[in-house]
Amino acid sequence: MAAPMEVAVCTDSAAPMWSCIVWELHSGANLLTYRGGQAGPRGLALLNGEYLLAAQLGKNYISAWELQRKDQLQQKIMCPGPVTCLTTSPNGLYVLAGIAESIHLWEVSTGNLLVILSRHYQDVSCLQFTGDSSHFISGGKDCLVLAWSLCSVLQADPARIPAPRHVWSHHTLPITDLRCGFGGPLARVATSSLDQTVKLWEVSSGELLLSVLFDVAVMAVTMDLAEHHLFCGGSDGSIFQVDLFTWPGQRERSFQPEQDSGKVFKGHRNQVTCLSVSTDGSVLLSGSHDETVRLWDVQSKQCIRTVALKGPVTNATILLAPVSMLSSDFRPSLPLPHFNKHLLGAEHGDEPRHGGLTLRLGLHQQSVLGGQDQLRVRVTELEDEVRNLRKINRDLFDFSTRFITRPAK
Repeated sequence: MAAPMEVAVCTDSAAPMWSCIVWELHSGANLLTYRGGQAGPRGLALLNGEYLLAAQLGKNYISAWELQRKDQLQQKIMCPGPVTCLTTSPNGLYVLAGIAESIHLWEVSTGNLLVILSRHYQDVSCLQFTGDSSHFISGGKDCLVLAWSLCSVLQADPARIPAPRHVWSHHTLPITDLRCGFGGPLARVATSSLDQTVKLWEVSSGELLLSVLFDVAVMAVTMDLAEHHLFCGGSDGSIFQVDLFTWPGQRERSFQPEQDSGKVFKGHRNQVTCLSVSTDGSVLLSGSHDETVRLWDVQSKQCIRTVALKGPVTNATILLAPVSMLSSDFRPSLPLPHFNKHLLGAEHGDEPRHGGLTLRLGLHQQSVLGGQDQLRVRVTELEDEVRNLRKINRDLFDFSTRFITRPAK
């Protein structure tokens, strides 16, 4: 029996000819291209080995393709706002999307929007499930990383706001990337940040296991399957390899490029945006704002292939190609349902809600407030005020982040 084929799946922010390209990892042969839109960063996901999902850059919808019907967009999943990040559960049952400061959770079989989680204070920048789909991790521009139990989120009392299992607040600047290892609820999670650190956490205890300080902001992070190495992509185009088994018992370390010169991959001319490791840990895939995707030999740190794209690379990941991707006559076991924009149980005909504000006022209050028309006007005024306050808060936060991270003269 032939070994499963590994493929690289890549997107860029220009996408003049296609939205996503798939090529064979070791030969570099182009296998598939998917047309229709521009996928945003952290916005690409495989659903149940049958569909490819891509959150469109700056748009309020997610594109979905059947893996074999690459030229025909199967569905647009409409969302309440622009999608900032996207992931799917490994068991194929759920889709998670970051929309502004909120996390939206859909059930794939029905298309129902099950819950909206609003515990971040700034935009959600990255999401990932653990390998057994029991937990998911979210990172945001508010410097917070939240670990959620899926069971607790789904069984929460509708009258109460679901709480994360852990709140990791050790980062001091926005989260740029995160990666879950194997082990389900016992997994370790690596997070990177503009604060020039990469941190390693344990899901079961919530404990911080390791913090590594670099000389530059870290824009991407990944681990090999054995979790022997961390690979960290810097804002200067360098990629750093951190050997986890060489620092037993030390929670805080500084990476010294001059002392660890044999642990640096050099070749990109601009910030690294995404990283992925092959199944056997021998090959590293990286994407960058320099509009190239590079394939590296991990042992020698040499670049063995460079693929030029048409714009800054937004996603680059290594996958074991599903049967449906390579079989021309394969069709999904079930069609995608229509994905709802409103929460399960919301009243039919509700107007779309913006800015994350929900006001529920009983009918008995209408007379007190002067009738339905006056109530509607007042709700609109409050929604506008909340939107303005959120914009002011976001602008102030973005300004302070740029001020803190600007290069010294």
